[in-house]
Amino acid sequence: MEVQFKHYQLQMAHPFGISRSVHTVQPTFIVALSQDGKTGYGEATQNRYYGVTPEKLEAGLKDLQVEIESYPFTTPDDFYDHFLHPKLKNFRFLMAALDEAANDLYGKLQGKPLWQLWGYQADHLPLSTYTIALDSLKVMGEKLLEKPWPVYKIKLGTTNDLAIIQYLRTLTDKPFRVDANTAWTPRQTVENAVTFKDYGVEFIEQPLPYEAYAEMKKIKSKLALPVIADESVRTEEDIAKCVDAFDGVNVKLVKAGGITPARRMLIEARNLGLKTMIGCMTESSVGISAAAQLLPLCDYADLDGALLLKKDIAQGVKIENGRIILPTTGGTGAHLI
Repeated sequence: MEVQFKHYQLQMAHPFGISRSVHTVQPTFIVALSQDGKTGYGEATQNRYYGVTPEKLEAGLKDLQVEIESYPFTTPDDFYDHFLHPKLKNFRFLMAALDEAANDLYGKLQGKPLWQLWGYQADHLPLSTYTIALDSLKVMGEKLLEKPWPVYKIKLGTTNDLAIIQYLRTLTDKPFRVDANTAWTPRQTVENAVTFKDYGVEFIEQPLPYEAYAEMKKIKSKLALPVIADESVRTEEDIAKCVDAFDGVNVKLVKAGGITPARRMLIEARNLGLKTMIGCMTESSVGISAAAQLLPLCDYADLDGALLLKKDIAQGVKIENGRIILPTTGGTGAHLI
């Protein structure tokens, strides 16, 4: 395989605020793997919470470039199990970009989208939420009205969370899903679940810090709403930890290490009785198209990352009023513009 990479600065359409940060630009790192005239693409975005920068991604890739280019690529599973995971199990963002590219390349070489190669059906896919990031009440309301949508994800984790939900509820009757990004206490979680249920909230995402499995187990039976793990589910080993602490898991490719482990995690979660969700890290359509291949395994979806950008750098999966349309071309269907 031939390896290429490029940095991009993705401009956000609006400042994107969550409980611990806000940004207007999303740096991202695109990897391309080419073989026999076909090119597969993968993506990993910068994330300070996980200690990831494009510079670290580039340095890690350069360290492995010669080995990657000499690897006898056959299938993504073989590449992941015998090369990527042994080499990069502690650098999952880079592993994700390479695994996405390998899967995309394989699908393009086979001439079929990944979901078809896996034998999945693309009907009855879950709708994607549209995220309303933290800001002033006025701005959050303007963003909601700017994008009529069938289901919204509302970022919370402030001293003003109830007021946010109350105000946004006056603007729409569509369902809400809320994400505290680890900012609540156990008591706040219990109290907010009771209150928010009356305002049309469907579930709560990651209320407590990522390692607080024991605390979640203690309060889970007291919660009036389902709770979905995000920061608490990173690797395949984390799925089992979530069984008695959460009702479901939000799997993201960059945390998991790519399509290959994410698919295994979703299958395991379903087998253990957990609800499943596929999420994103405000990637371009490269990363979104990769994640979308796993939609047939999911109950919920949060794949609006490319919709939050001022300008996308790629084309692939399309999302129209929450409905996700999977490409029928090979691999993930992604290509750079």
